[in-house]
Order: sequence, then C-alpha cells, then structure tokens
Amino acid sequence: MATCPTEDITTCPSETTSSYDRITVQFDKKSVLRKLQHLKVDKSPGPGGIHPALLKNCASAVTKPLTAIFQESYYSGIVPNDWKIADISPLFKKGSKSDPGNYRPVSLTSVLCKVMESIIRDTVVESLKDKYSCFQHGFMKHRSCLTNILESLEAWTKALDEGYGIDLIYLDYRKAFDTVPHARLIEKLKSLGTSGKLLDWIANFLHLRKMRVRVRISFSEWVEVLSGVPQGCVLGPLLFLLFVNDLPDWISSNIRMFADDTKIWCIIKETDDGLMLQSDLENLVKW
Repeated sequence: MATCPTEDITTCPSETTSSYDRITVQFDKKSVLRKLQHLKVDKSPGPGGIHPALLKNCASAVTKPLTAIFQESYYSGIVPNDWKIADISPLFKKGSKSDPGNYRPVSLTSVLCKVMESIIRDTVVESLKDKYSCFQHGFMKHRSCLTNILESLEAWTKALDEGYGIDLIYLDYRKAFDTVPHARLIEKLKSLGTSGKLLDWIANFLHLRKMRVRVRISFSEWVEVLSGVPQGCVLGPLLFLLFVNDLPDWISSNIRMFADDTKIWCIIKETDDGLMLQSDLENLVKW
C-alpha cells in the first residue's frame, strides 16, 4: 500500500509559505448555463426564495445577467449580503429530543450563491489537486468512507499477520466545521497559493455571515456567525479540507482521515513504541 512521506514536524507547517501560481476563476456564460441546467429541483430555495426549479427551467434566459453578477462579485471581492445568510433547520440525530445538542444544524443558503460557489470550487479543486493530503478521504474524488476503511484494514491485517500489536486512537473534533477560525483559515489558503481576487472573495464570503433557526414556520432572531465554515453551502467542505490539510504533517504515526473523523495508529514492535502516540497527541494539541 502506497503511503505519503512523513514531513519534519519540528517546524510549524503554517509558517511555511509555498510559491504556487495564482488561481484565477473564470466566469463565462457556458459554465454558468451548465451549472444551472444541473440544479436539483427537489432542493430547498433557501432564504432567498428563488427555487432551483425556476432557475433550471429559465436557465437560458438568466445565464447572461447571472454571469455578469458573478463576475462583478468576484472582481470586486464583495459578496451580496443576501448570499451570506442562512436558515438553520435542526435535524434530529439521537438521544433526547428535548436536548438541543442532539440536533445537527442544516444550513439552507442562497441557490444563486451556490451556483457561483460551484464554479469556484471546481477551479480550486483542479488547481490544488496535487496539494491535498493523500490521507484524507472525505469529500474527495475517487475516495470515500470505503477506501478509508479498506486502507486501514489492510495495514492492520498486515501488522497482525506479522505478529505485531497495534495501538489505535480514534479522534473526533467537537463542532469541527463550526469552530474553524476565519483568520487562520485565510492564512492557510495563502500558504497553498490562494491569493488576489479569489482570496479576497473567500474572505468576504466568510465575513459578517448571519443565521437564524427555523422550526416549521417560526424563526429565531438573526445572529452573527463569528467562526466556522458554512455548512450547507458548496464551498464549506472544501474550505474545511484545506484547513485540516496539514494535520498529518504534525504526527509520526499512521493516519487516515474522513473530514474531521481521524484515526491514528502505530505498530507495536517494542515496548516504547506506544509512546509515539502520546507524542503525536501532544503535537495535535499544538496544531
């Protein structure tokens, strides 16, 4: 099984600035029309009230003005305020239904903004395709929960067949998507070569976002979102993956990730081998 080389963890990866070409996003009528034609008509219209079915059926008529709006937003680095609001629908997970902590917040955001985000995401994913950690299996093309499990089981089975033990730790970050600090995320995007108008647009996209909770036909008051990547939008998963992309560089043990779900393990050949995991946990705290 192929593995990535382990980086030197004595230097903080976020302090190392790499020099990649600037990523430029092109908005043309052809790409906008294609995105509109592939909208899923069974999705919610979000707080903007524009239903995906309407946009899809009128794709040819609205492509030109939407292309102009997307270009203006991108080149000015300003995201309309109506695109930075979200209605939160609580989705019950398990446990007591009276405990708010047992609900997963699902964000309903502007469909128009999602179309623009989708074009930006495609460009960023293609431009940074060689930069993603090979240990990350979440939200990645040709990778999944299944590939994550198969690679892990292969490594564990091999170690056990050779007569060694395995120390394994499962990690999960509480409210991982909601607690990503915006300033630190922007710095990590810079280190990956994101700059100029794209970086300005993403920074504005994250700034001064607001949300409210919707239960049936009732709404809470609007509150400002001070941290985190927006769940329910197109760019959210990508931004989170870029934020945690350098996490494997901080540890010496084996690692596999599915978004924020992480497992690290080491093969026990000698008595002191297990101490490596403790050292890795301390490094993850620093990270």
